[in-house]
Amino acid sequence: MWPRTSSRPADRGAVSDAPLTPAAPPRLSGVEVLASIDQRAGIAQALGVATAPPPDIDLVIAARAGDRFAFGQLYERHVRMVHGVILARVPHRDVDDIVHDVFVSAFERLASLREPAAFGAWLAAIARHRAVDYHRAAPRTAELVDMPGPENPHREDALAVLGAMRALPEAYRETLTLRLVEGMTGPEIAARTGLTHGSVRVNLHRGMQQLRAALTSIRSTP
Repeated sequence: MWPRTSSRPADRGAVSDAPLTPAAPPRLSGVEVLASIDQRAGIAQALGVATAPPPDIDLVIAARAGDRFAFGQLYERHVRMVHGVILARVPHRDVDDIVHDVFVSAFERLASLREPAAFGAWLAAIARHRAVDYHRAAPRTAELVDMPGPENPHREDALAVLGAMRALPEAYRETLTLRLVEGMTGPEIAARTGLTHGSVRVNLHRGMQQLRAALTSIRSTP
């Protein structure tokens, strides 16, 4: 039976028997979401709460409903992958800005993601498209690797490795960057990018073969 209503004015301080409807969370821009991640992402760790990480699908659904912390978890989970995908294609000096743009775009387009469980592969595709847009907007420069820190004793070796990796086929270049630069394992790469485990193994194996050959050639050149 529906609750009765009364035409009498409610007494001050009386509790209404009308059903309460929760207010919809305010819609935030992607920039506002990213700005709050650093402030909120460490709450669970600070409280010493140890919980199993929720799957991407749950986080995506929560983020669509306006949960900024859920999107922050997606950011923390996938930022290395996005960074590696971009670094494999874009000069180092511009990578961080493009990574930021990728996550802002992803947040603003979450409603268009048909399969929340495929968030990682969808995000990787956005990152690859952003890299393509970067090269369309700016002329390709001769120096694709621009690493800061001239006092780093391993700078020349790092430049040589990254330069050799950039000459590899795109599939090998991306997978090797995720493995060697971002420190991701094979299973992590597969889980984050949506590639099959077999494809990741093949890309790493063949890519390493070609990378070793390229570095050997460089070092043997007088």
